[in-house]
Amino acid sequence: MDLIELLKSEYISIIFGGIAGILTAWVTQRVLHKRGVFRYFVEHNRIGMSANDNIFGNVQIIWNETNLQDLYLSTIELRNDSLNDYEDVIVHTFSDNTNLLTERTGISNSPSILEFTDRYKQLLHVPDGQQITDNQRNIYFGQREYLVPILNRGETVSLTYLNTPKSAEVPAIWLSCEKKGVKVKYSEPQKQIFGVSQLHAVLYGIIIGLVGLIPAMIYTTNNWIVVAVAFLYGLFVTVPGALAIKGIRKFREIIGG
Repeated sequence: MDLIELLKSEYISIIFGGIAGILTAWVTQRVLHKRGVFRYFVEHNRIGMSANDNIFGNVQIIWNETNLQDLYLSTIELRNDSLNDYEDVIVHTFSDNTNLLTERTGISNSPSILEFTDRYKQLLHVPDGQQITDNQRNIYFGQREYLVPILNRGETVSLTYLNTPKSAEVPAIWLSCEKKGVKVKYSEPQKQIFGVSQLHAVLYGIIIGLVGLIPAMIYTTNNWIVVAVAFLYGLFVTVPGALAIKGIRKFREIIGG
């Protein structure tokens, strides 16, 4: 029995059975380990800077009658990657090198804005007849604390800040959450396709392609056909990968539900 006949026999079912078992175990572990994970991304965009240029002249950025050197619009997205829905999640953002000026907040699929926590409101409360203290200014410009009433699985909290760095550095804004059983992870922003990380889509697409390529190599006598199909598949490898990831997410939601 030559190699081709051997692969066509019961060994092919053993191989694919093993692959299916490994993938099932891997998916199961991923599901179990992501039950309490929130992931957040931060993106900074400079929208203006003050400068005194010989060609363009003197450019000044003024916010509420205050001169600023640089002005940024920073967006933080916090996504519930778990299989659970959570209530009363406290979200805390803070920075040590940036002044947070104003913000826009919201939750995906909802017109509502986020409210400050009672604790944060109390810290900023100014009694009648008194002036705001330096400590209160430092608190407001350096941190925020919000109460998210409900954050369902797959939903995203969006926080957009108009801010100015205290130096020439790029703004650094961090996020944490107060909720039992929840772990927050920071991730670098990535290009996406169909709402899925392009890198992850490529990896999943390659795995799917390899699984499909093995039987094609075995049962197809014309190698050029296999090469042509593999080449065309490689051009669009992110599409099946992204669809597979979205299918897995849907499967996780069904399990979690």
